[in-house]
Amino acid sequence: MRTIATYQNQSVLVLGLGKSGVNATKLLLQLGAKVTVNDGQDQEDTPAVAELRALGATVITGSHPVALFEEGFHYLFKNPGIRYDNPMVAEAIKREIPVLTEPELAYEVSEADWVSVTGSNGKTTTTALIALMLNYQRAQGHAYAAGNIGIPLSEVAQKATAKDTMVTELSSFQLMGTTTVKPKVAVLTNIYEAHLDYHGTRENYVQAKMRIVQNQTASDYFVVNWDLPELRTLSQQTKAQVVPFSRLGTSEEGAYVKDGQLCFKGEVIMPVTDINVPGDHNVENALAALAAAKLMGQSNEAIIEVLTTFTGVKHRMQFVKEFAGRRFYNDSKATNMEATEVALKSFKQPIVLIAGGLDRGFTFEPLTDLLKAHVKAIILYGETKQLLAQTAKEAGIETIEIVDQLTEAVPAAYAASQEGDVILLSPACASWDQFKTFEERGDVYIDAVEQITE
Repeated sequence: MRTIATYQNQSVLVLGLGKSGVNATKLLLQLGAKVTVNDGQDQEDTPAVAELRALGATVITGSHPVALFEEGFHYLFKNPGIRYDNPMVAEAIKREIPVLTEPELAYEVSEADWVSVTGSNGKTTTTALIALMLNYQRAQGHAYAAGNIGIPLSEVAQKATAKDTMVTELSSFQLMGTTTVKPKVAVLTNIYEAHLDYHGTRENYVQAKMRIVQNQTASDYFVVNWDLPELRTLSQQTKAQVVPFSRLGTSEEGAYVKDGQLCFKGEVIMPVTDINVPGDHNVENALAALAAAKLMGQSNEAIIEVLTTFTGVKHRMQFVKEFAGRRFYNDSKATNMEATEVALKSFKQPIVLIAGGLDRGFTFEPLTDLLKAHVKAIILYGETKQLLAQTAKEAGIETIEIVDQLTEAVPAAYAASQEGDVILLSPACASWDQFKTFEERGDVYIDAVEQITE
């Protein structure tokens, strides 16, 4: 870890007691900052609060007292999920106090090169693949997967050395609060319609994603999905060397599919059919990952080994188990319609779909054709269950069942299935109506599957 003087004797407000907030606070204290932590929920009796106070932080929970700003903060680090219209964030902006997120702090102290991945969909799988590829038969150091994948960046940055690589998944929420982050390789998987309730407009969302290249130079690389015309245009914003990836063969300058083979700059690497996880989206993830791995000097052997053995990331098209001829998949990470569209296209077998969640004011007409083509029965729960039921009716699905909880949806889906079917949780919605995170939702699904298949 690099020692920096940026925060020495500076007053810093950390907003949010999630994993990133707790770890950022610990690191800031090590760097000599005077830290106040604020969380709007009552967390007084939690171990995290006791630990941070013991380390010297001031911790205030249960409200957002704007009067705190009279103490004269120099920086505010916020949990990425906290919106910019939060009263504490708004006050910081009003007072021209820099509003940052944990990746900024982690990058400032990191000795390791960064390979950073963002996108609407596929970024977690791509991050995991790159880390596995870079770790295969590695002689020195380690590739750490961290960030939005669930491991705090500030924790990993403290132990990563110059011999290591940090493979960082960065969400649009995280990227909004970065100013110095400069990946050696930046990867943009795709951009769809997502998180507009947070960003306000699609333009703001796109701008947040493109912050991943804001500091790159001609010695860096930008790996970008060339099958999406919008991304070709966006690639003109970077000073880095643009390395396209293309499932449809729109470019052979980087990673691409040709004659059923994964290729990189004219070199055949392996057959597409040998990729171990299903779906066109995973072909794209594989292309993005192999491009990043090749740019970091990794061998074809490493790429082949990983792509032929990888079984998926938990909660992202994760194969759970097979029981009585049914295959159960957990795609809880499908927090938007686009992700569910990708999931539905991944299977040739009939699907019993479990969907529903937070109502963000969208309707689900874009799913109609895919529901008609792939789904034999649908089980719905959560705030959006009636909206999704209407779309399912329009798709001509005969078996539409509405339940209150995900735990009820799993046995209902099994009852509606038969041998040879796929039972798929792919909610097309955020989890926050009934769960704290999509991970919690996925774990509940897995537990419910175990309950009915024991």
